[in-house]
Amino acid sequence: MSLSYLARRLTLFFLTVWVAATINFFIPRLSGQNPVLQRLMERSIIGGSVQTGMQEMIDEYNRKFGLDKPLWRQYLTYLEDMSRLDFNYSIGSYPRTVSEIISDALPWTIGLLGTATVLMFVLGRALGAFLAWPRAPRAAKLAAMPFVALSSVPYYLLGLILVYIFGFKTQLLPLFGGYSPMMVPHWSWEFVRDVLNHALLPAASIVLSGFGFWALSMRGMMLTVQGEDYMLMAEAKGLKQSTLFLRYAMRNAILPQFTSLVLSLGYIVSGSVLVELIFSYPGIGSVLYHAIRQFDYYVIQGIVFTVVVAIALGALILDLLLPLLDPRIH
Repeated sequence: MSLSYLARRLTLFFLTVWVAATINFFIPRLSGQNPVLQRLMERSIIGGSVQTGMQEMIDEYNRKFGLDKPLWRQYLTYLEDMSRLDFNYSIGSYPRTVSEIISDALPWTIGLLGTATVLMFVLGRALGAFLAWPRAPRAAKLAAMPFVALSSVPYYLLGLILVYIFGFKTQLLPLFGGYSPMMVPHWSWEFVRDVLNHALLPAASIVLSGFGFWALSMRGMMLTVQGEDYMLMAEAKGLKQSTLFLRYAMRNAILPQFTSLVLSLGYIVSGSVLVELIFSYPGIGSVLYHAIRQFDYYVIQGIVFTVVVAIALGALILDLLLPLLDPRIH
């Protein structure tokens, strides 16, 4: 790997993060809403009376959060804070910081999406390989068809169906939450089982909906690989079918799948927002939804920036690893 290639990839990484951060700064402000005013009005309505000195409070909080400064000055301050991973205080949950809110919600989303994504990728890859392999059992191909059909069903719609079947009808699984209301979070097998029990439905809605996509994608790559010269040469040598399937076909077909995996993370995260709302799951998606409703600029900026950096960093690592995994990419 040359230094010029590494420099180009790093430049593209920082350029992507900067463009995404700039869009992330301006889009919430296009609404023209004052988040401080919105929050204070909500407090007044809940309290049942209109507080005196409302404008003075708005001016003070605007100074506190830097919203009284010109937009260009807010933008420069924002870039400086983002470079230090300082996301400021939450307007809707003051005096909690955005970093505290993200750190509380992020493990739930990582656990849910991480497990669901790995299951989708591994099972979908295996299913797609069997669908394309001429000597695969016919029963495996027939059993795979219902799962492929589920790929056309959105996450949230499948989640509603699962809630109706397993929550209302059979009552086998809990309907909402990350753990039981009476359970106190602590490290014990009882709490872990309770968390897994609550995560089954949201994880199943994501896995079943994305399972077929990976299967169809892998099937297409396997069909392409089977026509390559090295596959014909391996068959002419009389190699075992298991060797042809695993070392020649799947090994070469899986490389493009890693690129699709990184690029699809953004779609998975955006789709999980609705899934977390349906199941009231305490993850990043639920926090982002409530932040958008409250015009909480800093929480929106912190969450979106974190997701963008994670996806861009994953793409960067993949770009650096693929030439090592497959020398043909050079």
